[in-house]
Amino acid sequence: MRGVRIEHRIGVKAPAETIWAVLADIEAWADWNPLYPKAEGRLKIGGPLTLELALPNRKPQTIRPVIVDWIPNEQIHWRLNALGGLVRTTRYLEIEKLTETGCIFANGEVFAGPLGSMAVRSLGGTIRRGFAAMGEAVKARAEASWNPQGNEM
Repeated sequence: MRGVRIEHRIGVKAPAETIWAVLADIEAWADWNPLYPKAEGRLKIGGPLTLELALPNRKPQTIRPVIVDWIPNEQIHWRLNALGGLVRTTRYLEIEKLTETGCIFANGEVFAGPLGSMAVRSLGGTIRRGFAAMGEAVKARAEASWNPQGNEM
């Protein structure tokens, strides 16, 4: 999908499988995810999700994206149409394995459609802060899950 991309990347000291376990348990997102404090659905191509999107300093809203791709230990992608299709987005959560116990977690979104770039201009900073908060939360959850005592790796 061509468009404007917003992305946050963060290093995580945990195996890809541990990060995946955090992401794939969508029903547990309420326990740790500041960007999606309510989440329902399961990983299935074409499967719907019901998410409460809580961007910083904005009123939470319910969105209903559809999963378009997922690969265990690597990625989840979903699409959402807003404003009658004037804004079309592809959201991605991706794990890039660097070592057996170290990864990059990227979470971002590509904005397209007639009003996609306008949406980024008006909300880009807020979206970036939301993605950063989610990235930090994934990092904290995965690292605590993999190394609960906080020992040096």
